[in-house]
Amino acid sequence: MTTKYLVAWAATFIVMLAIDLLWLGVIAKSYYQQAMGTLMSPEPRLGVAALFYLMYPVGLTIFAVTPGVAADSVARAAVLGALFGLFAYATYDLTNLAVVRDWPVTLSFVDMAWGTFASAVASAAGAYAIRWFASR
Repeated sequence: MTTKYLVAWAATFIVMLAIDLLWLGVIAKSYYQQAMGTLMSPEPRLGVAALFYLMYPVGLTIFAVTPGVAADSVARAAVLGALFGLFAYATYDLTNLAVVRDWPVTLSFVDMAWGTFASAVASAAGAYAIRWFASR
């Protein structure tokens, strides 16, 4: 793996982690607690969360950042990241809606919108980081 891709992954990782922690831990914390009720674990499983935050930026880097950089377009990386996020979060939320009793419909759509937005921002950051790194 070249340094360029490590830079892209690192920027994507840092931005995704930071904005997701802000969203889940501050902005929408009470919303998720209220919407999920007893379905929500009292304490997050940090090891599982760490796996997600390490792996998800790999997907964004492969499927959004790299094609965006190849097109010399941060905007393209953001759009592809948004689509990746929509599909990934929809897989989780719509599956829960299909198989988890009393899964909140509104929560699924809020979470899918968040995943779309967060993935777009993180992918743009990854593409911008490669652009910055290449100019040095």
